[in-house]
Amino acid sequence: MPHSLNLITSRQNPLIKKVRSLHGVKGRSAHQEFLLEGTHLIEAALRVDYPLLVVCATERWIDRYADRWSLLGQRGARREILSDELLDYAASTLHPDGILAIAPCPPVSDLRLPQSLGLLLETLQDPGNVGTILRTAAAIGLGQVWLTGDSVDLTHPKLLRASAGAWFDVSLAVCPTPLDWIDRCRRSGIQVVATSSHAQDTYWDVNFNYPTLILMGNEGAGLSPELQAQADRVVTIPLNPGVESLNVSIATALMLYEAKRQARE
Repeated sequence: MPHSLNLITSRQNPLIKKVRSLHGVKGRSAHQEFLLEGTHLIEAALRVDYPLLVVCATERWIDRYADRWSLLGQRGARREILSDELLDYAASTLHPDGILAIAPCPPVSDLRLPQSLGLLLETLQDPGNVGTILRTAAAIGLGQVWLTGDSVDLTHPKLLRASAGAWFDVSLAVCPTPLDWIDRCRRSGIQVVATSSHAQDTYWDVNFNYPTLILMGNEGAGLSPELQAQADRVVTIPLNPGVESLNVSIATALMLYEAKRQARE
């Protein structure tokens, strides 16, 4: 099918240079923009009407998804056609499926006290873990997740891909002073539950029917002693002998789903 737009094939094109700069946190911070890569994330953005500034696609993708291409134009996105080779070069993924977009970074979210359940992640560095946690948070209907300021960048391409679109369904907020935030939650009657492999009580012993803030720590070091000391309850997830720990995204899912289970009873 012929297209009226010109085909971009040069790596020296200013748009391609900009797309490549958005692979890194420095470029995203300088432009206050980030990348969405792949059909699933583009469709998720369209579903919630998230603004897209520029969309780049191959002719093969446009022919396959002509309705989406038309809708992207109707939503006001600048549309550009790239050769297959150039889109492969521009994307941060090894095997892109033919489309990527530039979007504005979201405004800073306000910190809202959890009404029933909240989740604070301390110093999580793996974008895949955070994205997976967002999928779980969206699955149980958690509206907001907080991360300490030394955690992974919230617009990291791998985080977005790992979230499988849940990035658009869960509000993310950076918590610059977690000790103050936890203290505020406690003074508002919210119980604070931390995890530790050395705790005596298990997460099954917690009554999640009270408003609760769950604290989850760094992939390697776990939760810091400073944050753990602020918790009303410190619990462990039982493991068979010889098993040292669980991946933080798995551990978080267990905590969140136990709270969800209790809420249904």
